[in-house]
Amino acid sequence: MIQGKVFKIHSDFFYVMVQNDVYECKLLQVLKKRHADVVVGDNVFLDKVDVKSKQAFISKIAERKNYISHPKAANLDKLIIVNAVKEPDLNFEQLDRYLAFAQYFNIDVAICFNKNDLTEDDSFIEKIYGMYEPLGYEIIFTSALEKSGIDDFEELIVNKTCVLCGNSGVGKTSLINAIDENLNLKTKSISEKTQRGTHTTRHCELIKLKLTNGKFAYIVDTPGFSNLKFDFLMPEKIAGLFREFNNNVPKCKFKNCLHINEIGCEIIEKFDNINISRYESYVKFVKEAIEYREKMVVLSKKTEKNHKYNQNKIMTKISAKKRVDSRRLSRQNLNKIMKDEDI
Repeated sequence: MIQGKVFKIHSDFFYVMVQNDVYECKLLQVLKKRHADVVVGDNVFLDKVDVKSKQAFISKIAERKNYISHPKAANLDKLIIVNAVKEPDLNFEQLDRYLAFAQYFNIDVAICFNKNDLTEDDSFIEKIYGMYEPLGYEIIFTSALEKSGIDDFEELIVNKTCVLCGNSGVGKTSLINAIDENLNLKTKSISEKTQRGTHTTRHCELIKLKLTNGKFAYIVDTPGFSNLKFDFLMPEKIAGLFREFNNNVPKCKFKNCLHINEIGCEIIEKFDNINISRYESYVKFVKEAIEYREKMVVLSKKTEKNHKYNQNKIMTKISAKKRVDSRRLSRQNLNKIMKDEDI
């Protein structure tokens, strides 16, 4: 049994890096039955290894250091949110989504603003630093086209396994190419019709980068995505994903305060300390979480109907109590038969 790291998944094939070799693998049947979720970055154990054909089966998944679901990746050292200064225009709400998700998964995070060559507006850069630097976020500006800021980017990733996330078209793949030209990954420009990025990365893939100083880094190159929603958390959990709320240490009047319009809310009283754009993002995420809570309440109130449909006919369902009584009677009858037959 040998150990390796999953660096690419395509269909039901898993490509595992074992030192300098790549094995094409499938899951053992026992893992399939367990519906094992193997993701890029997983450390796995291989069985039934064919060294000649470089084929094997994944028999075990090692314990994960961490895991994120959007995109699916494991064992990460840093999450880097890549945004474009222009083309597409910066979406602050989307950036706040990524930051909140990084906070939720408790992964070190940095923000990269790419395509810096498209603007000479110093006020924009000052705005970015004013919003996010006081919160403790690492910020760098790069231009993959002009190869500026690449040294700063390499400092973020050296000797680390990182995931690049961000909408399509912001230049994630271009940044990777700027660091290691030998990779020559496929890129595309912004769609003229939608002014949004077009997808070039189709699958998550762990890429080994050779840095200019001779050292290495691993990057999870991912498809662009923009459908992150907080439809899996309760509303009162959202505040914990915003660093400025934690820094203020709210001592609100009500324990379940959502910091929106409640009386005696410490956050509202200190509203001048919070950026309005960040607060608007917070309110949007809370509303999404409220929808989730309401859906959970509706589901919990659903009662079992006393009828069912069978071949388009309405039939009365047996109540739970009668089903229990029926099973008890069946067991009694079985015990009687066994006793009569001296079994």
